[in-house]
Amino acid sequence: MDDRDIVLITKKVIEAIEKQTASNENSDMVPVGVSARHVHLSQEQVEILFGTGYQLTKKKELMGGQYACEEQVTIVGSKLRAIENVRVLGPVRSAAQVEVSATDTLRLGVKAPFRESGNTAGSAAITLVGPKGALYLDEGCIIAKRHIHMSPQDATAVGVHDGEMVSVAIENERGLIFNHVQIRVDSSFTTEIHFDTDEANAANIATGDMVRIMRG
Repeated sequence: MDDRDIVLITKKVIEAIEKQTASNENSDMVPVGVSARHVHLSQEQVEILFGTGYQLTKKKELMGGQYACEEQVTIVGSKLRAIENVRVLGPVRSAAQVEVSATDTLRLGVKAPFRESGNTAGSAAITLVGPKGALYLDEGCIIAKRHIHMSPQDATAVGVHDGEMVSVAIENERGLIFNHVQIRVDSSFTTEIHFDTDEANAANIATGDMVRIMRG
């Protein structure tokens, strides 16, 4: 083997290492989805708010079989403080869930806890108003904890598992780190981190931006 062969082999090895390093770095990057306030409803609740036999109208497909609906409601907190035009998400669920930001809770005058989606026991009371009726919920209003939806393939590539808590770095002029971000893995998910509007504004990020999962 002459010197030219050694140089060529060395060059190829270096290129392969650089390519693998870049691939590993890219696997840590996750796109942002900013989640605005929204409402989930049961079919019975849909009919109370929109009329007997009413069916939600799909507006935009989301991940995991969910979709944004054309329908909107007004949410009302204590002392009749209200926020109008809150989007309903489908499909219908077994029970209502209202997801708001911490800033929204101040505007509404409610004390919504930070919770994982679906965990509404003992959460804040809220009233929903639709075009055909109103609905009082003695619980159901939460501030959703930030989380990362991941496909099984992407979770394997990053080396994380369902339920794991990680930190993510916002690598822009704000330079923030968010801790306590839960990994949620499902074959129906497209990989995306969900922040609420308060978190997105604090970090100066928007839907489509990229953040990095921090490795120990």
